[in-house]
Amino acid sequence: MSVPIRQQITVAKYIINQKLKGNKRYPLVLMLEPLFQCNLACAGCGKIAYPDHILKKRMPVEDALKAVDECGAPMVSIPGGEPLIHKEMPQLIQGLIERKKYVYLCTNAILLKRKMDDYQPSPFLTFSVHLDGNRERHDESVCKEGIFDVAVEAIKMAVKRGFRVTINCTLFQGEDPDEVAEFFDYAMTLGIEGITISPGYSYEKAPRQDVFLPRTKSKELFREIFKRQRKNGAKWDFNQSDLFLDFLAGNQTYECTPWSNPTYNIFGWQKPCYLLDKEGFASSFKELMEETDWDKYGTGKNPKCDNCMAHCGYEGTAVEDTFANPLKALKVHLRGPKTEGDMAEEVPILYK
Repeated sequence: MSVPIRQQITVAKYIINQKLKGNKRYPLVLMLEPLFQCNLACAGCGKIAYPDHILKKRMPVEDALKAVDECGAPMVSIPGGEPLIHKEMPQLIQGLIERKKYVYLCTNAILLKRKMDDYQPSPFLTFSVHLDGNRERHDESVCKEGIFDVAVEAIKMAVKRGFRVTINCTLFQGEDPDEVAEFFDYAMTLGIEGITISPGYSYEKAPRQDVFLPRTKSKELFREIFKRQRKNGAKWDFNQSDLFLDFLAGNQTYECTPWSNPTYNIFGWQKPCYLLDKEGFASSFKELMEETDWDKYGTGKNPKCDNCMAHCGYEGTAVEDTFANPLKALKVHLRGPKTEGDMAEEVPILYK
């Protein structure tokens, strides 16, 4: 786990405080979407499918900061769309830093070199650059040639200037474990802090649905990838908990905890999570937490959720398990995810 110790301590104190208050449901990361417009048209993205009048909308900075204060999560992830398109993004980031929130500004990096002077390095700001694999694989994923090289050049510039930089990598159908392992090896040479990985999650609005991984295929893929890490003695730093990585490899039976990563976007508080956009919106964070029928969602509870193993649903579960079972987490940390033998049982199917 490559998260700086300062950030780990802040998050740990926050979780302990929530437990002392008796809160069973609390947010860890706010997914803040200030716009849906993007300068790419990736095959696996559903955000750009909105009509033009929606894509032109921008969340005012004061609305975004109000949502951050209302939610109270110690970390804020800003996806999109492409956040750097938002003209007031520097003001929003400054407001978050002043609140001492740990911010992950997600970007495809097309605009990053040009916009970098608008920001200052800070322990609270991380550029999370989208890279789905090596040059050929990434450019195929984003449906445009040359983007890998643009992103890598921007990463190197940001690292040189002293910014925290991570890579967010989503894996889809047709991945070659050897190529993924080679990409992770390469990523570690760029000076980044770590990698955030997730299997492709099925956006309902995505223009192509055949790119997403079924649940069992996801587990098999991650086992093969981690086998190569162990075989080659590779040192890969991930921006995620060890138990979440173990879950990806099929070794943990977890239920989704979508409230740990609530989403606020231009429509309001999205029910129940970042990935399902047809379940309605709440007018406040309190309403989202108290009036959402959480029991309707998650693998085994809702067919829309059956193949999802995304970090926005399961990282919070893994963190909770880490606090409940620290020795189990330490064992996985020392040995890495198990890559042989039977996989953990799946959660039961409860819907008809």
